[in-house]
Amino acid sequence: MSRIEACFNAIKENNKKALIPFITAGDPSADLTLDLMHEMVAAGADIIELGIPFSDPMADGPVIQRASERALEKGINTDDVFNIVGEFRAKDNTTPVILMGYLNPVEVMGYKQFAEKAAKVGVDGLIIVDLPPEESEELITVLKPHEIDQIFLISPTTHDERLDKICEVASGFLYYVSLKGVTGSNQLDVGAVDEKLGQIRSKTKLPIGVGFGIRNAQIAEAVGRICDAVVVGSALVERIAKHAENSEKMKKEISLFIGSLRTALDSI
Repeated sequence: MSRIEACFNAIKENNKKALIPFITAGDPSADLTLDLMHEMVAAGADIIELGIPFSDPMADGPVIQRASERALEKGINTDDVFNIVGEFRAKDNTTPVILMGYLNPVEVMGYKQFAEKAAKVGVDGLIIVDLPPEESEELITVLKPHEIDQIFLISPTTHDERLDKICEVASGFLYYVSLKGVTGSNQLDVGAVDEKLGQIRSKTKLPIGVGFGIRNAQIAEAVGRICDAVVVGSALVERIAKHAENSEKMKKEISLFIGSLRTALDSI
């Protein structure tokens, strides 16, 4: 059983909701990324989503775009991201870690080599934003022997036929993008999200996580009532940028924020 499956099984057994924070690897440094990963788990995170810095993050809003830029300016590359995960695994062999990024760095490294390196350091899942399900077979084929889940995004505009294809090839969980637009967008309509989740659930038994537009505990609680996991990214990355010059304050702010989300989800 994969760490992701075990995590969601435990969440379900305990009648809880999974909390999945996103941060960009290497922003503001590799060492601080590692510290923040441990801080977030201690504060109540169930799964860590780690962004692979990329020069053209088309699905991301300005907050996460700038995080990628800052990491790239520090020279962070895909191997550095693997090193961070490997160091995290030295102290935490339970919490699932998902890498989120774009296809270009994976293709440059090669699917097979990427999968082998990811497995060696303990990566559990992969989200490739710009890899459509129709073209995913080759990558999934090399990930499966290593029990690395290929997680796909579903948007409000995903039509029924495409949803069928995504549900056919996805594993781990499904990531529902709650808003049209890029990360960090506002004006989340919980009713509309609930309606779409009903359509998705009619086609799969995979857990469903919801992300984009979740900026505080109140929104997290509202969304958590209708899904299996809540994904929070831009609100965290903003706090990292705000306290980039004071690492201790940054870690405290991140811990408090994750704690507030955990409390909200546990109140459901």
